[in-house]
Amino acid sequence: MPQNRFSISSVSSLLTPKLLAFIKFGITGACGLIIDFSLTWFFKDELNFNKFLANGIGFSVAVICNYIINRNWTFKDNKSKSGLQFTAFFTVSLIGLLLNSAIIFLLNNMFSVNFYVSKAAAIFIVFFWNFSANYFFVFKAPDKEKSI
Repeated sequence: MPQNRFSISSVSSLLTPKLLAFIKFGITGACGLIIDFSLTWFFKDELNFNKFLANGIGFSVAVICNYIINRNWTFKDNKSKSGLQFTAFFTVSLIGLLLNSAIIFLLNNMFSVNFYVSKAAAIFIVFFWNFSANYFFVFKAPDKEKSI
């Protein structure tokens, strides 16, 4: 009987560690996106919070969830001190939030783009900042392959 040449393990063996981490980071980010958008919508539209406060709440809860998933699955880094690592992760994420809010402000307030379209564009752009900073700074390990 012929062996299946397109199994998940054979495909994953073709991926570089950086590409695999990028894909996992994207999946984790999608989970965070659902959390972020859901909570932002709830606080903005249901509880009538200021849109930037609602954005900050959604963002903060998503950051905590994403840190846990990234530490345990994406980068598999359980050896680093979690307190220091979370502080670095949160700092990177906070910079991401500032970029996110600036993009939302620019698109929504200056160019009248729908708030949620602006938020989606901001998330897409800030994703690349977040991945790069987390891969090379927060979850860096001397024994990981870091070359492109």
